[in-house]
Amino acid sequence: MINKNNTNNKINEGLLITYDQAVKLVVDEVDRILSSSPVIIRNYTKHLTESKGKFIRAHSVLSCAMDGNGLIDPNAVKFAAAIELLHLATLVHDDVIDNAELRRGSETLQKKYGKRTAVICGDYLLAVSLKLAASIPNKEDFLDLNIEDYVAKVCLGELNQHINNFNLNLSVYKYLKIISGKTAALFEASFFAGAILCEKEKYVINKYKELGRYIGMIFQLTDDCMDFETTVDIAKKPVQSDYEQGVVTLPLIYTLKNVSGFKEKIKTREITNEDINETVLKSGGLNYTHMFAKKYYNKCLYIINSLDITEEKYKRLKNLLDKAYRVK
Repeated sequence: MINKNNTNNKINEGLLITYDQAVKLVVDEVDRILSSSPVIIRNYTKHLTESKGKFIRAHSVLSCAMDGNGLIDPNAVKFAAAIELLHLATLVHDDVIDNAELRRGSETLQKKYGKRTAVICGDYLLAVSLKLAASIPNKEDFLDLNIEDYVAKVCLGELNQHINNFNLNLSVYKYLKIISGKTAALFEASFFAGAILCEKEKYVINKYKELGRYIGMIFQLTDDCMDFETTVDIAKKPVQSDYEQGVVTLPLIYTLKNVSGFKEKIKTREITNEDINETVLKSGGLNYTHMFAKKYYNKCLYIINSLDITEEKYKRLKNLLDKAYRVK
């Protein structure tokens, strides 16, 4: 339910900032950290400023943190910047694992400087993100948000994916469990961080957490489809390469189960990557995956509509959902 007349604001007005101010502060904070790192690592971290994303997770924190007047607790800026840096750390590590040469249209850190340097830089970004999150004043008010737990979930999700590389018997359940860690956990953390800054009721905060987790699932499901559906120029990263790296995604899981003899051909390597991609396209695997994403989309709409929020906040949350679903 949208409450356009909600003017409840228990925080000192003088301490609050507008959404646009918060976005600028987050971008500035991330740039500052990347550009002013210790000399020994500065050249490497500055390189990452060339491949910044759309700050979707930061926008998630800020959108959820908006109060009834459209204002935001400045602590949201540090939470948002910390989560963006954490996300960047995971991308740096992912590029090493995948031997990726391109990220967001720019040369990856591992391609430019080597894998060892990239791993160390990823570790540094992880440390900086946790330090930033820990620097928030009155931390006792946010003890329920344990960033370290979410870092662990992301790591376990990535490890589960790695363990199941080239696993042609991977179940849908196991796949969903993997992406709930490696992708959805950080979205859940983003929505959780924002919600605790403007909501008091635990059951309401849990709605935001659930919304973030579902949006993260949608984001990964749609991304897995993009690996088959788009080009490098559009994606700004390698495509049609998941299985080359051993990653078994839902479109492939569906195809393995429903196309007779397909699994045996892959096992005996009597099929090229192009043939795999074409078979997935023809099998209905993409439609099946989009259907899964649509189910999560509808669940998200139900949650958003159940929240007692302003029209502006509703639009921002809906926009985040549509971006994850890639609504044109």
